[in-house]
This record gives sequence, C-alpha cells and structure tokens, in this order.
Amino acid sequence: MCGFVGFMDKLNQDEKRKSIKVMADRIIHRGPDEEGYFVDDDVALGHRRLSIIDLSSGQQPMFNEDGSVVVVFNGEIYNYQDIKKDLEAKGHMFKTNSDTEVLVHGYEEYKEELFNKLRGMFGFVIYDIKNKELIGVRDYFGIKPFYYYDDGKTFIFGSEIKSFLDHPNFVKEVNKQALKPFLTFQYSVLDETFFKNTYRLKPGNYFKFKDGKIEIKQYFKAEYMKQNDTYESYKKQVKESLEDSVKCHQISDVEVGSYLSGGVDSSYIVSMAKPDKTFTVGFDRTGFDESGFAKDLSKIFNTNNYNRVLTGDDFFNALPVVQYHTDEPHANLSTVPLFFLSKLAREKVKVVLSGEGADEMYGGYNELNVSKWIKAYCKLPLAFRKCLANKVRDKKKFKGKRIICQYDRPLSERFIGNAFIMDDNETEDILCNDLKGNGIKFADIIKPYYEDVKGMDEITQMMYINMHFWLAKDMLLKADKMSMANSVELRVPFLDKEVWNVARKIPSKYLIKDGETKKVFRDVAAEVIPEEWAKRRKLGFPVPFFMWIKEEKYFNKVKDLFMQDWVAEFFDKDKINKMLDDHYAGVENHGRKLYNIYIFLVWYKVYFVDGAKALSLEM
Repeated sequence: MCGFVGFMDKLNQDEKRKSIKVMADRIIHRGPDEEGYFVDDDVALGHRRLSIIDLSSGQQPMFNEDGSVVVVFNGEIYNYQDIKKDLEAKGHMFKTNSDTEVLVHGYEEYKEELFNKLRGMFGFVIYDIKNKELIGVRDYFGIKPFYYYDDGKTFIFGSEIKSFLDHPNFVKEVNKQALKPFLTFQYSVLDETFFKNTYRLKPGNYFKFKDGKIEIKQYFKAEYMKQNDTYESYKKQVKESLEDSVKCHQISDVEVGSYLSGGVDSSYIVSMAKPDKTFTVGFDRTGFDESGFAKDLSKIFNTNNYNRVLTGDDFFNALPVVQYHTDEPHANLSTVPLFFLSKLAREKVKVVLSGEGADEMYGGYNELNVSKWIKAYCKLPLAFRKCLANKVRDKKKFKGKRIICQYDRPLSERFIGNAFIMDDNETEDILCNDLKGNGIKFADIIKPYYEDVKGMDEITQMMYINMHFWLAKDMLLKADKMSMANSVELRVPFLDKEVWNVARKIPSKYLIKDGETKKVFRDVAAEVIPEEWAKRRKLGFPVPFFMWIKEEKYFNKVKDLFMQDWVAEFFDKDKINKMLDDHYAGVENHGRKLYNIYIFLVWYKVYFVDGAKALSLEM
C-alpha cells in the first residue's frame, strides 16, 4: 500500500524535482518506508511506499526491461503470481517478486485488456516514455482513491488532493457548487471535487493523457445479472467465494490483523482469517460501545483483542485532523472512530482486514427491509399518497406520519443511499443568498443511475444506488483515508471481483428473507460464528454527537465556529445558529444536519482559513 503523485507541465527538470519531492512528502503517511521519483522533460512521478510485499526489492517508480515504461502504484494485486507466470511464458523478464512489476509488463503485453485481468484494489499510473502518454487506472469498486487536476495548462494526478497543493501552478479555489449536494448526501458526490478543476476518477475507469488532452473510458461496470437458482446453491457459492477471497487477502510479507466490531461482517472475517490480533473502539456512552461483544468473540476465536474507549474530547479534538486527511468535507460520523481504530492498529500491525462491502454485496442495510405494511401502502396510487402527505405534513406528530410523508414520492426521489440528511428545500433554506437557486438537485444527480436499473425490483435499485454512491464515495473513501492517515493498509475481502461475480446473480428474495437483511450471507456466517453474532442487527459505528452538543462544552465549541464572520460566505448564519440553539434547548433534534454543517466549516477552516497545514494527532 502506498501513495503516488505526479504531473505534466512546462517546468524544467530542476523545478520538477523540487516540486515532486515536496508533493510526495505531503503524503508521507501513505508510505513512510521509502520514497522514489522519476523526472524527465515532460513528466514527474513521485511515490511513497508502505512495504508489504517483496520488502527488499519492490521500490517504485518501477520500469520494464528497457526502461521505456514506468509505473507508480497504490494497492495490492492478489493474482499477480498467475499473471506473472503467463507473462514470463510470453518472454517478459522480471527483476522483482512484487505485484507492481506485473503492471508494467502486463500493460506492454495486454494494453487496456490488463485492467480486467487484475484481482485486487488499485490506483496506478503508467507512463509510456517513448510515446509521452499517461495511463491512469482505478479499481472496480473504488477501494483506492484517484484524483486529477486539469486546468488546461497543468495536469496533476495522485492518491490524495492535498499533495496537489504544493505544486506551484495548482490554484486552490473552493468549488461552491459541491456544497448543496454535500449537505444532502453527507459526502462529496459531484465528479468535480470541492476543489475547482480537481476531479475524482470514477471506479472502473481509466484515462489516457497525451498532448494536453484527457480521454476517459470505462473498463468495468458493476451491473446485476440476477439468475434463478436454489437458495442452497447460492449459500454454497457465497461460502466458497468468500473463503477464497479471505485467503487471497491474507497474502502479505508482514503480519495481517483484523478490525472487529460486534457485527456479523467483521466477525465472519475474523472467523475465516484467524488473525493473531484484532482491534476495536467504542464510545463511553451506553448504547454506543460494541467493544464488549468484540472481546467476547475474540475469546471464542482465541485472538488478542486491543481496544480503546473514546470520549467526546477525543472526537472533537480529532475532527480537524480527520478532515485534513479526507481531503474533502466528509460527515459520516463513523469516520472519526475509524481514524482512532487505525491508529490503534498501527501500534501492532501494518495490514488489517475489514468488513466493508458486505452490506452492498448482500443487501445488508435496514432500509431495504421494509415491512409488509409499507409495501401495501406503496401500492396505493402515488397521487393519493402525495395528497395525504400534504394534508398531514404540518400536523403534530402521530403514529404513521413519518411513513405517510416519506413514501409520497417514487423511489428515485426519496432514496439516495444509506444517508439522506437534508432535501433540496432544507438546503436552500440555510444557504446564503449567493448560493440559493444555483445548486444541482439531488434527484438529478442520481437519475442516470436509476436509469441503469430501470425495471428491476426496488431492493436491487437501492443496492445499485448504494454501490455507486454510498460505497464508493463514502465508505471506501473513509476506509482508505483513515487507515492511510495512520500508515495502515486496509483490505476488504467482501469487495473482491470473484465475490461480486457470485453476489450480482443472487435474487432479492434470498437477500431480504424471513424479515432479515443479507439472509444468505447470515446463514453462511452462522456456520462458523455464534448465532447471536450472525443474526445481530446492523449498527455500524454509533456516535453520540447529537447528545454531546446538548452539553454546554461542546455546544459552545460548535457555536464558536458557526459565529465566524467567513461562515456568511456559505450559510445564512441566523438560520444555522437557530438550528443549533433549538437543538440545545431540546426543541428539535437537528443533530445530523448540524454535523454536516459543522464538518464543512471545520474542513474549510483547515484548508482555506488556516492554510492547509499538515495535521496529526497524538493519542
């Protein structure tokens, strides 16, 4: 696991060398073990290495035999040995036993066909020195990040946006159009990031950059191909694909540990991998700490569990550091405990396994498991449901009101993924006058994705939206950024190409069954972990933020930021402060909305008010 950065511009070689060194140093947390560079008249490549495989000879940038092709790579290729054998049979000569070298020879031999041959997580750039052409590639699901900056004069690319800041021609300017959808989704969703002219390469995409022009193509698309088969057959296929994936994800020349919560996903991974060390964090509030479950399971599997209980001070003190490392504002509450979990793990191991992706693969979110009463209600004509919702919307709370108001729209207008913080009207209400009316509507953002699954059942449609939004832009981003902030490689066995080839076929009736989410996976897990863990309802990383800001200490901390003069550049200060005051007084619970606002302001302060200074946190 590593980090890379590079650029093409008109700077001379000496200027390139100075710039690429500073840029790579900015992401030293991604690779504190080694550094490497390649510079010519046209391009500069920088690499920071976290040594995992072939510790002695896997340095980057890495070249082919005649030095005409060079690569910088972040990730792991789990089937590299098989690809290497094929390439050697075709006459390619290898100098190392690293997975990185497979990429340069593989591109020579297969060109773009290489990308679909890879099994793993990856972001990499290949530079064809003779043809002066860059090829950048991101993995199938977006496990590893990939960004690029293109203003028509300078082209910069890398694992993290923060490394771009140190290029002399990078113009740091906030993209205000990204704010409105962020307030709805809780994460950055537009192709153009919160930094103008800076974009994320989509999962399953690659680009070619030559003569100042970029061409982007898709080589992989996560599509469902539902097939009828027996429940027992799918159980067998899920079991076999997961066992194989966990085995592949343990390939390493250093020790591999595992994260462990009280849920079924990480518990299953631990049961299969049998690591010596597991890691857990929780909060010092009743109902917000699953570390007890993790300790109990660790005893059952005879692993050493390391854990930490976090306080409100821990949480708030970490927020600027966390937002620095996420590059863009990221308001998933679980990002902070994941940061501390990775910090805890780094004291013992370099590599950890984690349970991200199980819910997306097997239908694990509670929103997918609607009651028979809701299903019946949704069969009523849409016009009737809209009329009823309009009549009761301003009424006092009563049993059933939430359902009436929530299901007055088609699925494409009420489901955007696992988080829906504010609708368009709510965001418009709190934005400053200059930003009102000029932001894209959330339904327009997700509409093309609903078109991809038009005609499929609602469970499949929701899973598809989760796969392309919640998973790629939220869950995997925080998993990578928080682990790499602490120089830890995080691996996700559920998000494996071969696991997906099974999961994509499973009918919805086997995923949501007998009142349970991800039923087929839970039944597989129940064969190797105690039933209590296999059947446990999903909790995620519960964080008591809404409770903390009812305490004077933390209320004042948020209030101080909300009152800053520069906040008026984005928000109606009176509106957001009234929201905060009402929450503090117990008038209404605005906890999640306030957190979105607060996180954006913390991020903006870090990057634009305080000058984007590198931040770290001592435990």
